[in-house]
Amino acid sequence: MEKYILSLDAGTTSNRAILFNHSGEIVSVAQQEFEQIYPQAGWVEHNPETIWETQLKVVREVIESKKISPTQISGIGITNQRETTIIWNKETGEPIHNAIVWQDRRTAGFCDQLKEKGLEKTIAAKTGLVIDAYFSGTKIKWILDKVEGARDLAKAGKLAFGTVDTWIIWKLTNGNLQITDVSNASRTLIYNIHTLKWDTELLDILDIPIEILPEVRPSSEIYGSTSAELFGAEIPISGIAGDQQAALFGQMCIEEGMVKNTYGTGCFVVMNTGDKPIASKNKLLTTIGWQIGDKVTYALEGSIFIGGAVVQWLRDQLGIIESSSEIEALANEVENNGGVSFVQGFVGLGAPHWDQYATGAIIGLSRGTGKAHIARAALEAIAFRSMEVIETMVKDSDINLNELRVDGGAAVNNLLMQIQSDAIDTTVVRPKVTETTALGAAYLAGLAVGYWKNIDEVKQQWQVDKKFLPISDKTEVQKVIKDWKRAVERSKNWYESH
Repeated sequence: MEKYILSLDAGTTSNRAILFNHSGEIVSVAQQEFEQIYPQAGWVEHNPETIWETQLKVVREVIESKKISPTQISGIGITNQRETTIIWNKETGEPIHNAIVWQDRRTAGFCDQLKEKGLEKTIAAKTGLVIDAYFSGTKIKWILDKVEGARDLAKAGKLAFGTVDTWIIWKLTNGNLQITDVSNASRTLIYNIHTLKWDTELLDILDIPIEILPEVRPSSEIYGSTSAELFGAEIPISGIAGDQQAALFGQMCIEEGMVKNTYGTGCFVVMNTGDKPIASKNKLLTTIGWQIGDKVTYALEGSIFIGGAVVQWLRDQLGIIESSSEIEALANEVENNGGVSFVQGFVGLGAPHWDQYATGAIIGLSRGTGKAHIARAALEAIAFRSMEVIETMVKDSDINLNELRVDGGAAVNNLLMQIQSDAIDTTVVRPKVTETTALGAAYLAGLAVGYWKNIDEVKQQWQVDKKFLPISDKTEVQKVIKDWKRAVERSKNWYESH
């Protein structure tokens, strides 16, 4: 009987289960979107029970659709939307509040207070992160402060905090495991990426009791098994990585200086920096890529909060396309953006600006502007924000970029990939399997259970689908970028000054 590795890809807008074979090919996939909850402007929540129910449903779908026995699954790898914060009661298993999503800005004011206290250097030195509402720490504090009785329950050891990986593993093991891995822990604002421990000074600053925190483990090892009643047999859980770190691994960016960009809900540019954390001078994040055995691999990351979500917005809010896949043809109807610049600051601007009060903007409109111009400008915005981060990364690391490996849903858009190549004046490489987030989690899980012998065996599987080389007139490209940068400046600090 053939054996497989199962990846659970717990994303921001949907949950997926993907079954991979020994060649790293997708054998079966199931996906289900779930509700995005917007209680007020700048707030984004998910129902944790819905996250779990949709994840469980797609796993069962994948097993049933291939008519396989759960005993044919050698291991489960989990990759997840990072920073999203869930706190639940350990005794009842029930969440005490909705999950606060990574995009949520409700703690921006508290972040300002931390900055005013001069804590930026302390936090950056220990965590590699900037002070921003993006990370889990201030979200944990918000839930403990706002939910009645939460602090008393926390002190009594009755509450559990976790990012989405922790929550799903808790559910898969019937409450037997409250764990996370180093890559997810490194995104919380309370984990020291040098000592590899929860940091007591940071916990004091944010008033978070250590009792609620998960145990932090390497990214590839056998942690335990699913409870037998879920799927009819116990299946080993053997890999965990936050989605962007999983994509870096899935892209086989395993050597220092290799870079990938994932075009998902947001865009996330990550560079492998080897066994040393590089402190950014330009507001990028220093983070942990993964840990295998005792070896920790570090990374530099630039987070762009809104990437492919621009296309969803054009579809759902403006209605200028009916499905996301239509944007390429629409944008190709015009030769250029007609003077339109698009800034996707819907939830503020991430790296390297870190402006919590920026807004989205479409500028340069005229009577001749049509929806094709807006579509093209939106694709340019995705590529140009990525370009800003890549340029900053090269500056920080002193490592020149040879190629950019790309993945994620929007990476299938040939026009976007061409715009990206022109913008960074570098080769863009798209692999045959663009589901590299799920693939990375599968590789980490498979290595732990011996499904793949070693990283070299895995490395042989990475194959190129298409390469994009810079072809546009450089002067013209720079002119478009210059206009766009002016638009970005106009979008900044909007809410504070409004």
